[in-house]
Amino acid sequence: MGEGQGPTLLGVDVMWAATLLATVATLAVMLALYAAVTVRDPMAKRVKALNDRREQLKAGITASTKRRAKLVQRNETTDWIRGFLQGMKVLQDDQVKAAQIKLAQAGIRSKEWAVAVIFGRLVLPIVLGGAMAFWVYGTDAFADWTTLKRYGLVAGSLILSYKAPDLFLKNKIGKRSDAIRKGLPDALDLLVICAEAGLTVDAAFHRVAKELGRGYPELGDEFTLTAIELGFLTDRRTAFENLATRVDLDAVKGVTTTMIQTEKYGTPLASALRVLSAEFRNERMMRAEEKAARLPAIMTVPLILFILPVLFVVILGPAACSISDTMTSGAL
Repeated sequence: MGEGQGPTLLGVDVMWAATLLATVATLAVMLALYAAVTVRDPMAKRVKALNDRREQLKAGITASTKRRAKLVQRNETTDWIRGFLQGMKVLQDDQVKAAQIKLAQAGIRSKEWAVAVIFGRLVLPIVLGGAMAFWVYGTDAFADWTTLKRYGLVAGSLILSYKAPDLFLKNKIGKRSDAIRKGLPDALDLLVICAEAGLTVDAAFHRVAKELGRGYPELGDEFTLTAIELGFLTDRRTAFENLATRVDLDAVKGVTTTMIQTEKYGTPLASALRVLSAEFRNERMMRAEEKAARLPAIMTVPLILFILPVLFVVILGPAACSISDTMTSGAL
C-alpha cells in the first residue's frame, strides 16, 4: 500500500467513497428540507385559470362586441395553423367542435388548440410516415425483411402517427375521468349537506370545490368552473349542460340531469342527491370487488414464473446439496 493511501475495498478508496456518500446524503437532506419548507398550493394555478375564465364570461355578458374582441387573446401560431388548414380546405366546423369537446374533457381549457389537433393529424403521417418510408426503402436497415413486413411497418407508422393526437387526448381523458369518478360520491355528500344547510346551488358548488380541491383537484376544477358559470350565465341549465360536456362520465351526466330537473320542477335537491350518492358508492364498491375477484387470475402468471421457482430452490436446494455430497462421498 502506497504512502498516504487510505484503506481500499474491492479496489475503491474507502475514504473517498465515504466522502461521496456523505455529500449525496447531505444534498438529499437539504433537498428534502427545501421541499418541506416551500410547499406550493396545487390549486393556485387552477384558481388563476378559473378566474381568467370568469373574466371571459363576464366580458361575454356585459361587454360590447368591440370590447369583447379586445379581451379575447389570440395565439399567432394557432392563427397561422387555422389559416393554413382553411387554405387547404380541410378545416371543418364539426371537426373543430369535436376536437374542442375532447380538449375540454382532457382538462385543456384553450379552444385554440383544436386546430393544432387537426393539424397534427395532417402533418404527423407525412413527417413520421415519410421518415419511416425513407428508413425502410431508402436505406439498408431492413434489407433482410420481407416485402410484407416492410410494408406493414410503414403502414403501421402511418396509422399510428395519424391516431397519435387522438390517443394522447384519449389517455388524458381517461385519467381525468377516473380521478373525477373517485371523488364524485364524496362531492355529492357535501352537496347534500350544503343543500340542507340552505346554500344556493352556485354557493354549494363553490363550497364543495373548496373542500375537495386538494384531494380531488380535477373535480374541484370542474365544480369551480360550474359555480362561476352558474353565477354569470343567464340560463342555469346551460351551466349544467357544459359540466356534462366537459366530463366524459355517465355519472356526471346523471347528476346534471338531476340538477336540471330539480331546477325545472322544484323537487327537493337534497333527497335526489342522496339517492345518487348511495348509488355511486355502491357502484364504486362493486368495481373494487370486481378488481379483487380478478386478482387471483392476474397473479397466476407472476406466481408461476417468479415465485414458485424461487420457493422450490429454497426448499429443495439444501436437500439436493445433501444428496449430491452423499453420492460424491459414497463414490469416493
